[in-house]
Formats: sequence, structure tokens, C-alpha cells
Amino acid sequence: MANLGDGFKDIFLAGVGAMAITGEKAQDLIGQLIEKGEITVDQGKQINSELKHKAEDVAATLRYDALEARMAVMTPEERTAFAARAAELAAKANAESTAQDAAVGDASEASAADTPSETAKAAGNAPEADDDASAPTA
Repeated sequence: MANLGDGFKDIFLAGVGAMAITGEKAQDLIGQLIEKGEITVDQGKQINSELKHKAEDVAATLRYDALEARMAVMTPEERTAFAARAAELAAKANAESTAQDAAVGDASEASAADTPSETAKAAGNAPEADDDASAPTA
């Protein structure tokens, strides 16, 4: 009987040892998986960034290539008209950009006393007061 009790005791201790080893190995495995997952996420972010830059470069190249191909089939008159229209659009975009920048800076300087007519007069866009309106008409 003593041998049977020792056998059960050995089986029990072997089971406890197996559980302890399994727990340790599971923790090691989980740690390795987490490390590999973090590396994979970092690599994914880097690849995504690289692909985004490459796509932007390809898109810009395609736009310029398409423009160049279109201009190659234009007549000189069409190219001149196109260049003039492009210059107008660029000037308009620059003016809008400058106006937006100025509006952001001037917003803090504007006072409540400014009225639209005073602002227009300062810009030179408001009509002058009609002196003829006060003069008698014949």
C-alpha cells in the first residue's frame, strides 16, 4: 500500500510540475507573440508610409506626363491660350491664398467701429459721396 500511495503522490507531483512548466512556457510564448506582433505593426506602419509617398510621387508624375502629352498635340495658339488661362488661375489662387492669410491676421485687429463702407473706402472700392445729389438739378 505504501507503494500505491507513493505512486499517487508521484503522479500528483508530476501533474503539478507539468502545469507549472506549461504556465511558464505559455508566458514565454505569449511574450514572443507580443514582440512579433509589435514588430509587425511597426513594419506595417513603415510600409504604409512608404507606399503613400510612392503613390503621391507616381500620381504627380502621371499628372505632369498627361499635361505634357496634351500640350504636345496642341497648336501653338492653343498652347498660348492655355498658358494664359493657367496664369490667370494661378494668380487667382495666389490672391485667394493671400486674402485668406490676411483675413486670419486681420481678424484679431478688426474693431467693432469698422463698418463695411469704411472698409470699402479704405480699400478704394466704395463710391465717393455724390456731390451732385446735394446740388439742385435743373
